[in-house]
Amino acid sequence: MSKQTIAFIGAGNMARSLITGLVRSGHPADRIRASDPMNAQLEAVRSTGIIAMDSNSEAVEDAEIVVLAVKPQVLGEVLSGLKLNETQLLISIAAGVPLQSLEAWSSANQPIVRCMPNTPALLGAGISGLFPNPAVSMAQRRAAEAILGAAGKTIWVDTEALLDAVTAVSGSGPAYFFYLMEAMVEAGTNLGLDRDTATALTLETAYGAALMAKEGELSPAQLRSNVTSPGGTTERALSILDAADSRAVIGRALAGAAERSRELAEEFGRR
Repeated sequence: MSKQTIAFIGAGNMARSLITGLVRSGHPADRIRASDPMNAQLEAVRSTGIIAMDSNSEAVEDAEIVVLAVKPQVLGEVLSGLKLNETQLLISIAAGVPLQSLEAWSSANQPIVRCMPNTPALLGAGISGLFPNPAVSMAQRRAAEAILGAAGKTIWVDTEALLDAVTAVSGSGPAYFFYLMEAMVEAGTNLGLDRDTATALTLETAYGAALMAKEGELSPAQLRSNVTSPGGTTERALSILDAADSRAVIGRALAGAAERSRELAEEFGRR
């Protein structure tokens, strides 16, 4: 993929994170283009050394790969105006827009990979779920992996419907952890800590726990068990969470997110 030309339609935060990762990993900057109607966005990506312009049609001309990084609400209008050919790989990172709509706005034979990244990609620590349509070749799958992998990890799912689950777990997932962090900071201040101290304790604990779960060989369940001494403080706290049926609440929350993802796909599909 190192010599292929990649065109980004949209130069917002997620596009910039992918572009920065690609350049950092050695992809030639002069083989990356980005278009956007906002000059401030273009100036931000131009600083990476790539070619930035305000014309979508010029950006995609002769590009082997086109990455759609625009808002879902305008994606149909933007994609319909690109006039892609069926040799170009189309990668969509627009949430909720199904392959059926993407194919209708481009071509039934267009190679398309639909992706669901998450916001930690802005720090190179993201994870993306990917699903290809039948027109995508193995070489194009590897190219999509390399592009999304420039900002984190990638996972292929077996059906497009599973992208709704990816959305619920990882796409929306960072917000769940932020929500818990907010609650822990607030509880810490109620217990007498100043806000800066409560925040530092919460953030470092979250980081350390994630690191243990990611880098170690033990499951989250085993790690939780290891720090839960019988009759201790952790057991008391977890018993209160269990009494509130927190696991079931979390399950309903993620099911709601997945349901909303399906609803959005249906809404975009009707447009």
